[in-house]
Amino acid sequence: MNYNKIFYKSYLLGFGTVLILSFGFVSFLFTSCNKLEVKPESFVTTDNFFKTENDAIASVTAAYSALNIDPTDQSLFGRNLYFLTDMGSDYAVAGSSAINPNVRAISGLSHDANTDRIFIAWRQIYNGINRANIAIENIPRVNGQETVKTRLINEAKFLRALLYFHAVRLWGAVPLVLNGAKTTDINQLRLKRTPVNQVYAQIIKDLTDAESLPAINTGANAGRATGGAAKALLVKVYLTQKEWNKAIDKAKEVINGSYGYTLVSNFADLFNPKKKNGPEHIFSAQFEPNQAGNGSSGSTFMAAGFVGFIGREPADIISDVALFYDIYEPGDTRRDVSYAKQLTNPATQQPFVYPKPIFRKYLDTTILSTPGNVAINFPLIRYADIVLAFAEATNEASGPTPEAYQAVNNIRRRAFGKPIDVADPSVDLPAGLSKSDFREAIYEERKKEFVQEGQRWFDLVRWGRLVSEVSKVAAKKAVSERNNLYPIPQPERDINPELTQNPGY
Repeated sequence: MNYNKIFYKSYLLGFGTVLILSFGFVSFLFTSCNKLEVKPESFVTTDNFFKTENDAIASVTAAYSALNIDPTDQSLFGRNLYFLTDMGSDYAVAGSSAINPNVRAISGLSHDANTDRIFIAWRQIYNGINRANIAIENIPRVNGQETVKTRLINEAKFLRALLYFHAVRLWGAVPLVLNGAKTTDINQLRLKRTPVNQVYAQIIKDLTDAESLPAINTGANAGRATGGAAKALLVKVYLTQKEWNKAIDKAKEVINGSYGYTLVSNFADLFNPKKKNGPEHIFSAQFEPNQAGNGSSGSTFMAAGFVGFIGREPADIISDVALFYDIYEPGDTRRDVSYAKQLTNPATQQPFVYPKPIFRKYLDTTILSTPGNVAINFPLIRYADIVLAFAEATNEASGPTPEAYQAVNNIRRRAFGKPIDVADPSVDLPAGLSKSDFREAIYEERKKEFVQEGQRWFDLVRWGRLVSEVSKVAAKKAVSERNNLYPIPQPERDINPELTQNPGY
């Protein structure tokens, strides 16, 4: 079967332009004001759609597109989730060019249940879940090869698990919906929040099924979910649940399996649009030049960070230079890939020096004058993430073993441009670290490695360090224990009174 390359250039009518609101499952179009049709008139029907194998492929393509296309707003991984996972953490704050009060509220941690960025993230996540549900339910009845249909169903299960994994970490107990809408009766659609352990059980079940996907995808299928990606996501799930031995075992399957994953020798290559879906990219949200939908191109993920703001403070700025930029040791290449002190104005060809280093990973400096042409993918799972997860789980289970040391040292050697598999006392961690010291070393490596990759807030929450770390930032003194979860969006609670609110909101 010749699968279409998934860059999600267009929507499928009935799957893309019609957004089905989580628990109203109402057929309607969102506007930029995010107004809701409270009274449902109809729901998307699939009776006349799922006939052929191509229909099945199109339905899964629509599920993928939920990651990076939203014609009414900035897409989920194009930028919108960034506000919660990065600006809601300690290293990013809203600069003077950020004029959206909702963004500034998240930056200062004064957000509430009516903050629109939180509602939009909820809507986008459940939109993707619904598309995956529709595919999983209906693909079995199309005319086509069983092997093809099984593969497509498992890709949809991977996407559903990925989205629920984000939802359960952001909001805690969330409604677990596993079927498409079959009624417009709002009373039948008002669901309660499902206990966290049950949501995780479904995530694990979906990913276990998805492990049977092809080990790797290349060529026209690059960028699609794989068995390796399913195993890697399971590592992150088990790590979050503090199931150390399960995380270790699954990480070993990823590291020792026949997936071809490896650390690329040049850290900058990870954000080179000409080197997409390389051996370290386990799964990424795919972006192309001039992709349809606001906020959907790779450049517009960081457009507010630089493009269009030469000579002005960007919309997203580093919170504290001493806490983040200055922590890199001399020779650590990750600093100048993650941040830039100056860039050249494409209009004047003159360098502009910023008062503070700006974020750099998603900027293609060769075409700054045409930002819409940038196509840098957003990495959701990198091999480095799994290597460090293995080291972390191993240390928590049995202390800093030689294997855990090797894992962290491999990351550090690459960071300094050293041969990855050759011991180098100049950059390797010192021997004899205690369990707590080794833990701190891992925390520090993740802090340096994953700037603007949607990891920081999740890391701080699962480590129990959100309040202590974020409170170090002057602009975020409002942080409290409530910030370990985001509020259930009030528009959802307005149409579904069964949804209880998280503490502090």
